[in-house]
Amino acid sequence: MNLNNRNIAIILFCIFVVMSGYGVLLPVLPYYTERLALKSGVVADEDINYHIGILTSIYPFFQLLFAVVWGKLSDRFGRKILIVMGMLGFVIMQFLTGLATSLTMLYVARILGGIFSSSVIPVGNAFLSDLTDRTHRRKVLAWSGVAVSAGVIAGPMIGGFLAQTNLHFSTTFGHFLLDKFSVPFLVIALLGILILLVTLAWLKNPENNKSGTLLQAQKSKLKVGLGFMLLLSLSLVVQLAVTLFETVFSVYAKDILTFGTSQIGLGFMLCGLIMAVLQPVFASLDEKKVSIKAQLLFGFGIASISMFVFSLWNSDMYVYSTIVAFAIGGAMVTPNLIAMVSFIDQDHTGTNLSLQTSMNSIGQVAGPVLGMWLYTMDKTWPFPFIGVVLLLVAVMVVPKLNYKIKRA
Repeated sequence: MNLNNRNIAIILFCIFVVMSGYGVLLPVLPYYTERLALKSGVVADEDINYHIGILTSIYPFFQLLFAVVWGKLSDRFGRKILIVMGMLGFVIMQFLTGLATSLTMLYVARILGGIFSSSVIPVGNAFLSDLTDRTHRRKVLAWSGVAVSAGVIAGPMIGGFLAQTNLHFSTTFGHFLLDKFSVPFLVIALLGILILLVTLAWLKNPENNKSGTLLQAQKSKLKVGLGFMLLLSLSLVVQLAVTLFETVFSVYAKDILTFGTSQIGLGFMLCGLIMAVLQPVFASLDEKKVSIKAQLLFGFGIASISMFVFSLWNSDMYVYSTIVAFAIGGAMVTPNLIAMVSFIDQDHTGTNLSLQTSMNSIGQVAGPVLGMWLYTMDKTWPFPFIGVVLLLVAVMVVPKLNYKIKRA
């Protein structure tokens, strides 16, 4: 099999840039929203916090609505055009966000970003699936997970570093000022333009996803079986657990552990770094020695135990160790779930992976809300709750997985 390394590299860079754009917002959004809210006449803290919450969740909400649409279109008309549209929408979102002068403009930017950038990851993963066979697919899709994790790590670092000072430019046309909270988004937009130009120039559709794809997709109807539904439910649970933990950890670390921002940042960095490093390692394991189902069982089990014991002690090393264990479990689960979804139906890979992305988006929307509700009930409840959910999934759902590959 001849792996198209150039195509794979371009797709991985697209995914990395999109996830960096997601991450760059995290350290900046509260301050940026507050400034725009004050300009718009919103002065009450609870109203500002309300807008921050809505702006955070509106992005995955529109991803949820449109991811399947893009996946179906990519199965019909090819992957490249949808990836180009997604990157173009991503660039427009970053520019609009960086140049926003009102909350309304910021909302428009986030909605457009959720609509268009939702195509990049699922369609990119479908593209990678088109380029690989069963033997290599898990490894390549694991590198997609690395690109996601690396973007999650790099984004907040870029945002925190660039949002330090205003930029002043004196020209013959006058003096220009770039607000410090706008700079990270404009830099990411320029990076997005660079990757967009590379994509237009060098990315080529795989041969099995060109002119014949439209006719093939029209003749072959998508069949959703129990195995596929179970995989989607697993994806939802994983994303719910991860986003719930991420949301609650930062508040819990500030209130209970008395961590500073650097200590909280170290926790997130460790989680992303472990995920990035170990996903290719687990995806490279021989299925004959360690089956995919066995890896899922181990992954859910390790993540579950780490959450059960997370709040027992408050020392830095103990907290970081449990975070590392949680990340190890996630690294076992994530690439294998993506690979199993891609194996189900070779005629509808884009649609299937987009449905998985929609499930992830539901988890991203519900996780923070559920986590903070549990936190208001008792500050330690969210962690054993995650542990119980992951344990139930490992015991009740994973053993029932029995999928067959439908080939063209």
